[in-house]
Amino acid sequence: MQLTLLAHPATPPAEPGFKVWATVDHAASFGAMATTNIWFGIGAPAARFVLPQAEEPGRKDGLWRTTCFEAFLRADGEEAYQEWNFAPSGDWAAYDFADYRAGMAEAEVGAPPYIRMEDNLTWWTLGATIAVPADRHWRLGLSAVLEEKGGTKSYWALAHPPGDKPDFHHPDCFAARLA
Repeated sequence: MQLTLLAHPATPPAEPGFKVWATVDHAASFGAMATTNIWFGIGAPAARFVLPQAEEPGRKDGLWRTTCFEAFLRADGEEAYQEWNFAPSGDWAAYDFADYRAGMAEAEVGAPPYIRMEDNLTWWTLGATIAVPADRHWRLGLSAVLEEKGGTKSYWALAHPPGDKPDFHHPDCFAARLA
C-alpha cells in the first residue's frame, strides 16, 4: 500500500513543494512473526537534509532530534503500542508503551531492523524491514522528522491530531491498517 505523509501545519519545510510518502508491504508470516517492509520516499534531493552518519550502526536513543523515520504499531483493541525509529545512518531504536506516552520501555526485538537508503539525486528513500507478531491486526502510524541543512525541521505523519505541536504518539496518527 502507498500512503502520503503530511507536514504538520506549524512546522512546514523551508521550501515547500516536495512530497513525502511511504510504501508498506506486510508480507506473509513465517511462524509467529510477519515481515513488514516500509519504504519512506522524499521528493527532494538528499543533499538538502541533515543525514546522520554512523561508523557502527546500532541501537541508539534520541534519533528523532534530527532526520529520522518512525513506525508506530498498535494491535486492534489494545492501548499498548510499539515505536520504531530508523535513521539514514542505519541506527535504530524500538520502544514499548503501555498506553499513550506512558510506560515506556526498551522493546525486546528478535533481530534489529534491516535499514537501507537509496539516493536518486532528485529524491531519496529509506527502507526498513521489521518483524512483528503475525497473530494480530495492526493499526499503523508512520512519521518522519526532516531536518534541512539550514536548520528547519518539518514533522510529517499520515495524520495529525489537532494542536499546535506534532504528536506522533496520539491515537489519531495510527491512520493505516496492516492485516
